Amino acid sequence: MDNLVTRFLRYVTFDTQSNPANPLCPSSKGQFTFADQLKSELITLGLSDVSLDDNGYLMARLPSNVDYAVPAIGFIAHMDTAPDASGANVKPQLVENYQGGDIALGLGEQVLSPVQYPDLHQLHGHSIITTDGTTLLGADNKAGIAEIITAVATLIANPSIPHGDICIGFTPDEEIGRGANYFDVEKFGAKWAYTIDGGPVGELEYENFNATSADVIVHGVNVHPGTAKGKMVNSMNIAARFQAMMPADETPECTEGYQGFYHLKSAEMSVARSELGYIIRDFDREGLAERKAFMQTTVDALNAQLTQGSVELKMTDSYFNMKEMVEPYPHIIKLAQQAMIACDIEPMIKPIRGGTDGARLSFMGLPCPNIFTGGYNFHGIHEFITVEGMSQAVKVIVKLSEKTALEYR
Repeated sequence: MDNLVTRFLRYVTFDTQSNPANPLCPSSKGQFTFADQLKSELITLGLSDVSLDDNGYLMARLPSNVDYAVPAIGFIAHMDTAPDASGANVKPQLVENYQGGDIALGLGEQVLSPVQYPDLHQLHGHSIITTDGTTLLGADNKAGIAEIITAVATLIANPSIPHGDICIGFTPDEEIGRGANYFDVEKFGAKWAYTIDGGPVGELEYENFNATSADVIVHGVNVHPGTAKGKMVNSMNIAARFQAMMPADETPECTEGYQGFYHLKSAEMSVARSELGYIIRDFDREGLAERKAFMQTTVDALNAQLTQGSVELKMTDSYFNMKEMVEPYPHIIKLAQQAMIACDIEPMIKPIRGGTDGARLSFMGLPCPNIFTGGYNFHGIHEFITVEGMSQAVKVIVKLSEKTALEYR
């Protein structure tokens, strides 16, 4: 556990925030710097086929230690952190033996409160790693990286634990939807894999949203406000009308479980031109198609109302529900469930209200469910993770490697 925590605390000091405005891969230099450090660590551990390509994809393999054929399995995590909060100068703090109540974040006014985050009520006695209230933590997904490497180190240190080939992959730019863009499935070499990118202990996910991005672009006319009567068309007012036409109860803050949503995530506003950035999510492909049709119908309706100015809509599909690609291989899920149960963890099969590299990789021929890291509140300054949850993730990875080998004995 000490090695696990030491690794994680070291990893979060790397600023690996991805940059959606940069078309290069990786989209930030910090990701490559981090990948290069990880490469050295994997080589020092004695792994085989360690490679870091020009796009920042790091792969390695722990060779089988049994004398019979076992399908190679993989474990994957992403190196970048989300653009939603700063990932620079992360100052983690360790709160040991948490006994309840608010946790002060750093020296500021920010607190981690069980009133706002009731999960804390279930974590009394645990050691909790938080931020200082000025940045995200980076448990999403540096916890996954620390857990995978610690699990591999455990297998190396305990050769009596049987396992087949274990393939490791660390990817860039997952948080901006590009994590699988240049992933070489054939080179990776696994028959199936697991992303270690989930939340609380026990999460096991093989369903995710179907996802589309939608840009609503409003064209107006800018004229000096002193002489604007009858001439100016303020695109911001039209953009506000469009947002008001969207269903107020179908947003992330109003939905849960299998409910889809429309999410206004960004706005660039000026008199002459405004752009609203939405993401559209639904677990069912037909449901996603209906949501896309609603967006187009709403744009058409608003254009019909306008005597001046215009609205256009651009939509791009991002990823699809991995369920249809994973369900034909039920043993992948069964093995993960068995591994958790063997570690005294109750599996919690639930849908991912988001996406992972595994979603796209599943459609690229690598079925890839998602397993917990032990973290909470990803993408914000209230992100935290428990040491116990991380340790349990390591145990599951080790046990899953062992059970796969025993399954094919």
